[in-house]
Amino acid sequence: MKILKRTNNVLPGFGPTMGYTLLYLSLVVLIPLSALVFKTAGLSWHDFLEAVAAPRVLASYRITFGAALAAAGINAVFGVLVAWVLVRYPFPGKRLVDALVDLPFALPTAVAGITLATVYSANGWAGKYLEPHGIKVAFTPLGIIVAMTFIGLPFVVRTVQPVIEELDAEIEEAAACLGASRWQTFRRVLFPLLTPSVLTGFALAFARGVGEYGSIIFIAGNMPMVSEITPLLIITKLEQYDYQGATAIATVMLVASFTMLLVINLLQRWSRRYAD
Repeated sequence: MKILKRTNNVLPGFGPTMGYTLLYLSLVVLIPLSALVFKTAGLSWHDFLEAVAAPRVLASYRITFGAALAAAGINAVFGVLVAWVLVRYPFPGKRLVDALVDLPFALPTAVAGITLATVYSANGWAGKYLEPHGIKVAFTPLGIIVAMTFIGLPFVVRTVQPVIEELDAEIEEAAACLGASRWQTFRRVLFPLLTPSVLTGFALAFARGVGEYGSIIFIAGNMPMVSEITPLLIITKLEQYDYQGATAIATVMLVASFTMLLVINLLQRWSRRYAD
């Protein structure tokens, strides 16, 4: 007969930790999301479609998701470039530049919005040079893209940077010895290795842009059908005491966000298999 010895672990056992995990997730995630769905369930199908498919609401969807997609795409390109420079090249002020990448994390969103609106306004530091050429940034949809790009850049840089640090420079040297050009080395050797992290950073930047509110309302102009984002429309519905309409729009945003994250995860799985 075997005598099982009880092992004393420093950390608590599976039971307490699982219970605390479920309790924390329920309080922070599951209960709020469930309340959102239950509130929306009080609407009839006709009322739900009327709330989420109104012309003003559809315009806000196009602006929000379109701008977030454009900003995430910009960050996916230039974020990789910034991460590559920070990892591979020594230059004066490198630590300062590396710290500035995290500035959107620490900067209050309202401060970021006011700053961007000031810089890109008609008499701002950058706006006064852009507007004579017909490029108006502040109080236009372009301003929304600028704000989303600003807040989403750290997600791409910090996701790609550790992967670049782990890449051995000998891989590039071996490709060059085999006759590969710089573009071929990047496209066939480096990019497959970076693709999973780039897609992850893209997804994080996209999700951050879709849910952003504070920095956008100061630079967007907030004109219905032109530059009104969906989070602002939800706030407007709440201020008008249209709680069911606000929760209906929020439910659509929630489903769309989960769908995009699912698609990104499938792309990441495919890219990992391709890299292997």
